[in-house]
Amino acid sequence: MDHELNRLYHDERNLSRLSLIFTILVIFISSLGLFGLAAFMTEKRTKEIGIRKVLGANPYNIIRILSVEFIQLMLIANIIAWPVAYLVLKSWLGNFAYQTEISILIFILSGMFALFLALLVSAAKTIQASRTNPVDILKYE
Repeated sequence: MDHELNRLYHDERNLSRLSLIFTILVIFISSLGLFGLAAFMTEKRTKEIGIRKVLGANPYNIIRILSVEFIQLMLIANIIAWPVAYLVLKSWLGNFAYQTEISILIFILSGMFALFLALLVSAAKTIQASRTNPVDILKYE
């Protein structure tokens, strides 16, 4: 009986391993993309950051202003991804004899993890931009 069950779920174990490998690869590639986007956004808004610093903005305010765009992008991405993921999971779990419910908590936790990862990756560039001297930024304009 054990051999029969192992044979039945062998494909599922292979799919699980493959999914784990590709998930790690996707998270790494998306983190590089987010870092590039953060670098591009801070470079594009360098003059604005300098003017805000001259007018008295502290680094926390600058980081908050730059992070709002990432939060908006992550919300849009989650609104698009959650229904698709729900439908794919529902059809995949429908193939099993014992079915389980898909909890909304899974989607909320994954969204929070993605938002945390996006803010963590973009924080390095935004903190660097918020600590630059405004004189160095504005003297070339």
